[in-house]
Amino acid sequence: MRVFKFGGASVQDVDHVKHVGKILEQNAEEPTLIIISAMGKTTNALETVATAFFDGRKDDALRLFGDIRKQHLTLAKYLLVLEFNPCIAQLADFFTEVEWLLHDKPVREYSYYYDQIVSVGELMSTCIISYYLKEIRLNTVWLDVRDILRTDNHFQEGIVDWEFTENATKTQLLPLFNKANFVVTQGFIGSTDQCENTTLGREGSDFSAAIFANILNTNGLTIWKDVEGIMNADPRLFPEATYIPQLSYKEVIEMAYYGAQVIHPKTIKPLQNKNIPLHVKCFLDTGLPGTLIDQHPTKDLPPILINKHQQVLIHLRTLDFSFIEEKPMSRLYKIFRELKIKPNLIQTGAISLEVAVDDHAEKIEQFAQSASEWFDVQVQRGLSLFTIRHHNDVAKSRYLSNKRQVLYQENELHLQVLYEAQ
Repeated sequence: MRVFKFGGASVQDVDHVKHVGKILEQNAEEPTLIIISAMGKTTNALETVATAFFDGRKDDALRLFGDIRKQHLTLAKYLLVLEFNPCIAQLADFFTEVEWLLHDKPVREYSYYYDQIVSVGELMSTCIISYYLKEIRLNTVWLDVRDILRTDNHFQEGIVDWEFTENATKTQLLPLFNKANFVVTQGFIGSTDQCENTTLGREGSDFSAAIFANILNTNGLTIWKDVEGIMNADPRLFPEATYIPQLSYKEVIEMAYYGAQVIHPKTIKPLQNKNIPLHVKCFLDTGLPGTLIDQHPTKDLPPILINKHQQVLIHLRTLDFSFIEEKPMSRLYKIFRELKIKPNLIQTGAISLEVAVDDHAEKIEQFAQSASEWFDVQVQRGLSLFTIRHHNDVAKSRYLSNKRQVLYQENELHLQVLYEAQ
């Protein structure tokens, strides 16, 4: 048994969905769990719906969701003939689920409504694709992952209840393969024990796939992307980016930690625990070897280039000019933990500390208010963070010469520069 995961770019329109069908036709010899994301930019569009609803703009929210509804109905129309009516009937249930909520008024936190609204993207995409696979005579069953993947109620960052999820996978998901070769379900989403939708964090579909690969003890997980494999840099920003054929679990975790948009940071551990190989394959050219990620060490890697925009530098200085030691640091980390802020770069002095973080305005304001009890707090915006992993003199000369540096930090493996974005 194996797990395939298709991201939003792989199912963005009629031609791409048909190509998914061709890939599965070529790989029909082995039972496969298929994890699918929302189509194209649907998640972004649904986030806009959630924001409009929470801001009290009900009419805008309904109109925006109506556009999403229309797009999915149009896609189903161009893909389906025999399976069109049952697909539309199932989609109608998902539409109603959201529209019923949008007619209400928000009385809970934004994260709760985000998860109730945004999670429908995966439900709609998997519905259409599962019926398309039936249309082309692939033996397929659709599964609502909310019945299987249980989380706590940390909305937008649900923590998986592994015991429940493992039991439900073995008792409800696994038997489906007795009657079908393909089981199609959703990535990114789950539910609480109160049947409330939750999400696993942005780009969490990779994590969903790894969870099921772990529980099912599969012989591999394949993530299909619109690139040749994993590159040493984003080719849209660095045209000279090169393809990497093999990476270790450890290397990928390090890359993800520093902000490389390759694999969701939580994805690797469930695979590493059971030594399950991860293949990143090219969706558009299935003949390419892709990138293999496994336990074997990686040697002779090129410099890994990672650019993170929308960064904020927080300048902190102790009010009483006391040294930055264990007590003030523990206070700061407590605030980081409570607000779920991840420092991307920290540099300390005798009485001062500088921290680069992602620019989430509301969280930054809350942090400044909390930290001001012990520190003078200043915030500098409009910055980007550039990281070179496995740096060398050539990379330094090539990529740092034109950057107006605000903060510089270097060790044997990593070089990081916070610079003014142009």
